[in-house]
Amino acid sequence: MTNYLDKPPKLIDNLILKIKARSLKQRLLMALSLVLALVLATWLWYGSGGGGSFRTTAVTRGDLLATISATGTVEPEEVVDIGAQVAGRIVSFGKDKNGKTVDYGSVVEAGTVLAQIDDAIYSAEVSQAKAAVAQAKANVKRSEADLGQFRARLFQAERDWGRAKKLGPSDALSQSDYDAAQSGFEVAKANLNVGQAAVIQTKDAVAQAEATLRRASQNLDYCTIKSPVKGVIIDRRVNIGQTVVASLNAPSLFLLAKDLKRMQIWAAVNEADIGNIHPGQPVTFTVDAHPGVTFKGEVAKIRLNATMTQNVVTYTVEVDTDNADGRLIPYLTANLKFLVAEHKNVLLVPNAALRWKPLPDQVAPEFRQQPGKKGKKTGEGQATAQKGQDNQALGTLFVTRGGYVQPVKVRLGPTDGSLTEIQGPEIKEGMQVVMAEQQKGENGASGSASPFAPQLFRGR
Repeated sequence: MTNYLDKPPKLIDNLILKIKARSLKQRLLMALSLVLALVLATWLWYGSGGGGSFRTTAVTRGDLLATISATGTVEPEEVVDIGAQVAGRIVSFGKDKNGKTVDYGSVVEAGTVLAQIDDAIYSAEVSQAKAAVAQAKANVKRSEADLGQFRARLFQAERDWGRAKKLGPSDALSQSDYDAAQSGFEVAKANLNVGQAAVIQTKDAVAQAEATLRRASQNLDYCTIKSPVKGVIIDRRVNIGQTVVASLNAPSLFLLAKDLKRMQIWAAVNEADIGNIHPGQPVTFTVDAHPGVTFKGEVAKIRLNATMTQNVVTYTVEVDTDNADGRLIPYLTANLKFLVAEHKNVLLVPNAALRWKPLPDQVAPEFRQQPGKKGKKTGEGQATAQKGQDNQALGTLFVTRGGYVQPVKVRLGPTDGSLTEIQGPEIKEGMQVVMAEQQKGENGASGSASPFAPQLFRGR
């Protein structure tokens, strides 16, 4: 082991010099690294004009189909809910036009028997009502016979009273006999009136009994459920042996569609779009049951009873469509597009270009708003004046200018959700407008930019 204390002092001095030299080299390396980092940061920030490169897209010319999207349900145009007006047990179903038992999808004619309710109770009520009618009619005949007797007695009493008046109270006719003749005549008249009233009463009883019979007969007829119209059974809600109870509301037994060759779509349209919907408006829609097939229809009616679900207000719009080929069946889910506008040969730009906004220092200096001033930017006054003239919405596009971007005001037309029609004196077909800022790693640059990685030297 070397003992430095035994060495001359010169050796110790050399060792101290080496240590000092090594520290100075390290300090130089650190300083050089700092200078290189500052140079790199300056180049990254100022080398491309202060904002980096931009991803652009061209203004194109083409046709625009502006639509409003909604979802709805395919419904039969006219549905008849067939119920029961009497209570009882279902004992059988009828036959359709093909001789098969009535079931889902059966085609029936008007008057076709759909179901039969047990009619034992109602048959008994009809028999009882018929007997009451017969009894009432017999009472009428009896009252009419009694009326004939009353008329005969009145005739006899009237003759007796006539003779008594000629004789008067005298030796030939005592006072008591005279009074008896007069009293008999008055009683006979009263009995005649009673007999006439009895005839009227018994006839009214006949009418009442006949009304009861008609009611009992009608209830008996209600035991046979018949189709009121020609159509197709789309729902059967009872089974044989099931008891239906008719109280305040008639129980529903069958749901019948009158004509499945004409269908409707009940679409829920958001309140923000309902102002662009009107009767007669063309509509296209698709259903999952027939992928790739587009059906056509038109708006028939806008219902005014809006509904609110989770603070979203929607209106039901009825769309009529032809179903002669029978491909549409009830209660399919439909995806609709209401045609709002169709413009041909217009200038179009992606909506992403209208949504993109640059940072203040990415805008060319002459188009930046000066600090402390509230004046309008270049071109903004003219754009506002144009908006006042034609009442069109305004938007802003950005075009590259060196390392910066320059705003261009445009008038906005309808949109199809991805493209928007634009107009403006500065807009030309093929013009490149900024859609997004070019990130490192795009268009062949080394590496790939992660949306979660921090961006250096941004937002200072």
